[in-house]
Amino acid sequence: MLLVIDVGNTNITVGVYNGERLETSFRLTTVATRTSDEFGMDIAVLLDKNNITLKDIRGVIIASVVPNVMHSLVNAVVKYVGKNPLIVGPGVKTGIKIATAHPNEIGADRIVDAVGAYEKYGGPVLVMDFGTATTYDLVTEDGSFVAGITAPGIKISAKALWEDTAKLPEVEIKKPKSILAQETISSMQAGLVYGQIGQTEYIVQKVKEESGLQNLKVVATGGLGSIIADETKCIDVYDRELTLDGLRLIYEKNEK
Repeated sequence: MLLVIDVGNTNITVGVYNGERLETSFRLTTVATRTSDEFGMDIAVLLDKNNITLKDIRGVIIASVVPNVMHSLVNAVVKYVGKNPLIVGPGVKTGIKIATAHPNEIGADRIVDAVGAYEKYGGPVLVMDFGTATTYDLVTEDGSFVAGITAPGIKISAKALWEDTAKLPEVEIKKPKSILAQETISSMQAGLVYGQIGQTEYIVQKVKEESGLQNLKVVATGGLGSIIADETKCIDVYDRELTLDGLRLIYEKNEK
């Protein structure tokens, strides 16, 4: 079995593949002060709860956008799983050509999403990840990563509302019954959700217009992506497991 680990700014998502089938997945909070033993025990316990033992794991791959976590996490994998993980970064085969002005600035998470979307759905494809930040990345028909847009994620926007304003409360992020809100909570939910929908539709429209790729496939992922995908026709596919699948595909390319 293959252990895949995606280290994001908010959560660490862990998945286990048996061939192409995702057997299980779970999340840990991203805490830079966690020790290798804490990471190792958490992963071991959660694997066991899902009826997977450490000896079942034949390989490990990690993509991370949080450098401060990596020392402890990598040591945890070596100590508890007994494997040296493949780290997504320079020198790793992905099948994607980074054709931007500064290729080294492209985050590992975006590369992984691009691989997943291109391999599963073909190109040209615009892949969106609704995470801590909302990212939009364009991959052409020949597999070139040519452009990326970065915007504040919906949770960042929500946090700014209730932390930087004296009277606005913390609210659940969900679509209200109507955009015509008549009280504070639903008015915030309307602004957050419909604002993200509007942003998404406009960015997709402009990417198609400026690239000339009107046949562009639009694929979305990320925890809150389903809320947006359900409310707009500009997203063709919502794929919750896209990042984990991308990690599996990259591992397989490097195993050959």
